[in-house]
Amino acid sequence: MTEARSEELGAQDGHPPLVGVILGFPEDVAEELRGWRASFGDPKAKLIPAHITLVTTTATDDWDAAADHVRGIASRQAPFRVTIAGTGSFRPVSDVVFLKVAEGFEECVRLHAELQRGPLERELPFPYHPHVTVAHDVEVDRLDAAEEALKNYSTTFTVASMGLYEHDADGLWQLREELGFGGIATTQDGSELDGA
Repeated sequence: MTEARSEELGAQDGHPPLVGVILGFPEDVAEELRGWRASFGDPKAKLIPAHITLVTTTATDDWDAAADHVRGIASRQAPFRVTIAGTGSFRPVSDVVFLKVAEGFEECVRLHAELQRGPLERELPFPYHPHVTVAHDVEVDRLDAAEEALKNYSTTFTVASMGLYEHDADGLWQLREELGFGGIATTQDGSELDGA
């Protein structure tokens, strides 16, 4: 990796870049869930779009190898249906209320296992559990309200891509590429990547 590329990826502070990979949602679903998350007082509602995390906060010494690894998995993955339905919580371990992944759960687990190998291999503090966060680090009554309000929520959609993110120097996740399943990788502005 060149010095310019390292600086572009936020590695200028001497730490390796941090990788994240998510399944994004259709805009209407994402906006609806953003509204729900905001209604529970979650300050991250405006910063974090609704998603299912496949890889979280994983350091890499070689961004290019990590990106190639993620691209390769995306190119072999077919689109699949996801249904999110009903609520759950990670309490008391973590103050999180989430929507359950009812359909597509196995696909998410398999993708996570494939992604978390090679350049992104690491020990995780908890077993992987696909979910959609709807309230995090808010007061107990707000967590309770989220769990109750969305207990009958359900929606189904097809996911056909995954986003490759980098944690920047300001502590925010930045989309670097949206990787179409079995298709073409694009940058955050939608332009095609050479050699993808």
